[in-house]
Amino acid sequence: MQSEAPQNLLIVDDHPLFRKGVRYLVNKVAGFTIVGEASCGQEGIDMAAELAPDMMLLDLNMRDISGLEVLKAVKCANPDIRVVMLTVSDQADDLVAALRGGADGYLLKEMEPEDLIIKLAEAAGGQITLTPRLINLLAKAMQQDAAQPKKTSEADLTNQEQRILELVAAGMSNKLAARELGITEGTVKVHVKHLLRKLNLRSRVEAAVWFVEQRK
Repeated sequence: MQSEAPQNLLIVDDHPLFRKGVRYLVNKVAGFTIVGEASCGQEGIDMAAELAPDMMLLDLNMRDISGLEVLKAVKCANPDIRVVMLTVSDQADDLVAALRGGADGYLLKEMEPEDLIIKLAEAAGGQITLTPRLINLLAKAMQQDAAQPKKTSEADLTNQEQRILELVAAGMSNKLAARELGITEGTVKVHVKHLLRKLNLRSRVEAAVWFVEQRK
């Protein structure tokens, strides 16, 4: 799935050499424009408010405040900014916390450059994107959660909620799901909120993984 418009990208990472490497890589790809670099969490929050980028690449562990705090602040101020975590941490707790905090993706810095570009394109196109080996990690973390999600048959989902769940699992954004169903994006958001509550889940990514696991 490709983005329909050029993407303005903000990089938030406290390692200058890594920022330089990402800038060099992204600048070689059509469709992305880096509009800023932040060297700490608070600077990232300030620049996000000033620049309103389409996407943010955000490190998890920084010297001043954590990436999770930055994620929460950015999403609270502007939910439309797509925030993709780019980190060295492959710990299940970090992954789950980021996704429950509203992250639109979770990628590892160990990725090959060409794979990173593919994943950024997925995020720009509205998909929730993960480093492939983390999908199994997320599924296991969900299985170990004390509050197990209900089965679909027990959740009393409406036909519309069931259809939206299927579209979310297919990687569609609210906007694309609304277009597919012929309803407003705001209506889709309400349905997503309701189906997450009914399934005892906290994020779209959890819903997508749960749905796929249920189909096995």
